[in-house]
Order: sequence, then structure tokens, then C-alpha cells
Amino acid sequence: MITIPFTKAHGARNDFLLTWDHAAPEESLRTRAAIAICDRNAGAGADGWLLVKPPSGERPAAIRLINPDGSEAEISGNGTRCAAAFLCDADLAGEEIVIETGAGAKHLRLLKRDGLTFEFEMKMGEPRIEEGHLRFQLPCRDGAHECTILYVGNPQCALFVEDFDFDWKALGSEIDWHPQFPNRTNVSFVKVVDRHTLDVRFFERGAGFTMSSGTGSTGAVAAAMARGLVESPVTVRTLAGPLEFRSEGAGLTMVGPAEIVAGGEFYFRG
Repeated sequence: MITIPFTKAHGARNDFLLTWDHAAPEESLRTRAAIAICDRNAGAGADGWLLVKPPSGERPAAIRLINPDGSEAEISGNGTRCAAAFLCDADLAGEEIVIETGAGAKHLRLLKRDGLTFEFEMKMGEPRIEEGHLRFQLPCRDGAHECTILYVGNPQCALFVEDFDFDWKALGSEIDWHPQFPNRTNVSFVKVVDRHTLDVRFFERGAGFTMSSGTGSTGAVAAAMARGLVESPVTVRTLAGPLEFRSEGAGLTMVGPAEIVAGGEFYFRG
């Protein structure tokens, strides 16, 4: 049996377990360890496991995200904020924070802190919509769905809907595994409320339904802006509360919370 220490945090109820990289099991065991520790019935339960390397000299902190199904993701916006909170709580970060992710270095700024509750501003980078993917017709079992396919550090597929009165989780699962996406994709269902507000639901690659998603929200805002449906600033209303976005040149900046809620040890049987 291997004892894995962890801290649990959530960013708008998108929850993660965080472990220092040096305290995690050896590489050959990490996929199985992620599946076990993220299990909501037999494990500690989370939307993902973050392995965190502290900053050292000129090298910034770094994170690696493993999904509950054992696959790896380039980045989670909410998860990166949780990592920033983890670093701040360990006195390893100040107001300005740089974290290396699978999608490159991300810059965050601590806006406020109350005990173990934090609010961060995070530069999400410049979304990329490939030519022909702004209004792409995606064939599915129930017919074609128009979507926007884009990259925000990880792959995103945004579908614009009038309401959520359909089985969007089943459709999200189908799209996640669609042949159009050989590396799978995150899926967001986007309802435009007004020129500055979106309602969004999420089905994430490797995690399934989540109450919130930082990168999914980024993709939704970028797709809606590219279609001329909203303008900066934009509030994304998720099932877990709002995330705020504004344009900065060609990039997007997100403001959102992170809260540390628990800590402990997981007993992994290998």
C-alpha cells in the first residue's frame, strides 16, 4: 500500500486533488493512482488530480493534470487557480504567480484572500479558431449540429443552444468521442442571455459532466465573440456560479475563485 498525501480544492465547484509531485507514486503507477484517488465512491473524489512542482530558482511552479479516467489534459483553468491557491497557502507564491502547464506558462494575479478562499485573475491566452471551424456542421446520431471548434490551450467544441431542455450530457459524451476529434474534445453548450452574459453547461474530456470549467468558459466566450453575439466584458453563468472575462488585445483574462476545503491521505493499493 502507498500513502498519497493530498489537498482538496475547488474553483467554482470544479474540484481537484493536489499532491506535490515528489510525494506522488512513481511514474508507472500514476495513471492507476489518478483513477483510484479521483473515484467519488472508493477514493477521495475529484474532477482531476494535479501534481504540483514548486518553484525553484528561476524555474516557475509547474502542474500536471491527470483526469479521473487516467488520461492527461493540457490545462484546466479552474484547476490552475486551485494550484495557485495551493502555492499561496504553502507560502511559495506572492501576488504575481507563474505556473507552467501543458499549454504553456500561465500568469495569475492574486486579487484577494480570506483564509483559504482566494480570487485570482488569470490570463487565458489567445483562443484559436481554425479556418472553417467558426460555424462547423458536426454530424451526430440525431442530425447535424452547428458548432465552433477552437483551441484555448486544450480542444473545445462550443454548441449554441436556445435552452438546456434536452439530454445535453449524452450529446456531450457523443461529441467528446466523435471521429472529428481524434484526441477527444471538451464540449460546452452555450446559451446567449444578453450582450454581456452567457449561460453554459460543460461536458469535459476525461471527466464528463462538471459544474464549471475555466477553459470551457473561455472557449464559450471566444466562440460567442467571434460570432458577434457578445462583447467584453462577459459573465459566464455556470451551475456553480459566475466567472468573469474581459478582452485584452487578442487574448482573454478570467477572474474566478479558488478555495481549499480539505486535506488528508489516500491509501493506494497499487
